[in-house]
Amino acid sequence: MSEITRADVLELLAGLGERELGTGPDAERIDSMELAWFVHQAEQRYGVEFDDARLDRIRSITDAVAVLNEARGDAAAKAARVAADG
Repeated sequence: MSEITRADVLELLAGLGERELGTGPDAERIDSMELAWFVHQAEQRYGVEFDDARLDRIRSITDAVAVLNEARGDAAAKAARVAADG
């Protein structure tokens, strides 16, 4: 399983519409509408779920990358445990 990158997160957000590509802290920030869109898209595409603790950690593109990679790792580990239990 390959790591999610910044480009992957930006691709998920692109479906919401144009995103300003400025510089500085606002360019990195994810607003509430983008967060809702990101979560929906990530759950659909990658089959992951975000609990409240994870959602609270997503404030930026960098956060989204880290949390999505963590959620994917947890989902893969859970699937492996289920398969092993047969």
